[in-house]
Amino acid sequence: MTFVLPDGLAPEVYPLAWLVGEWEGSGELSYPGVPASAFRQRVSFDHDGGPYLTYSSTITLMGPDGEEGQVWQVESGFWRVAPAVPEGVELQDFQHPLEVIMTEASGVLSAYFGAVGNGRVDLATRFVASTESGPEVRGATRMYGNVQGELMWAWDLAAFGHELQSYVAARMNRVDAESPAAP
Repeated sequence: MTFVLPDGLAPEVYPLAWLVGEWEGSGELSYPGVPASAFRQRVSFDHDGGPYLTYSSTITLMGPDGEEGQVWQVESGFWRVAPAVPEGVELQDFQHPLEVIMTEASGVLSAYFGAVGNGRVDLATRFVASTESGPEVRGATRMYGNVQGELMWAWDLAAFGHELQSYVAARMNRVDAESPAAP
């Protein structure tokens, strides 16, 4: 399949073009104190011509018979390729520095820094803030990868007094057939 840049995409975010579109799939969540559960996820990466992508994600737990259950998590944010690599950070060939801001409905705001290149995104939190009633989160990492046209992702979390460890992972397929193909 040929890769096509989305119409009107700002050149600053060309390294993220392979993410643009709607993705849907399933995964599993497991964390100390949280019962392991299967879930469905829908993710959207979109643009309005500005030098960033908009992002939204909804995770819905699955019941024992595969029926949709309660909404577990909703988040939104902005992804942008940073104009420069911060001092002291080294990137591999074909990587671009990435800055991401995410807000969660649970009351958590996270700023991530990372890299995008070769169909992969690696992110780590620069800071995390919670509202008074939000969960206590100390840090997180995320990885997104384009594997044969599927979007794989994993989220490791340091929260509730626990060290950084696996929290959720999912595999998603494009929902919209007119989105760009794999890089």
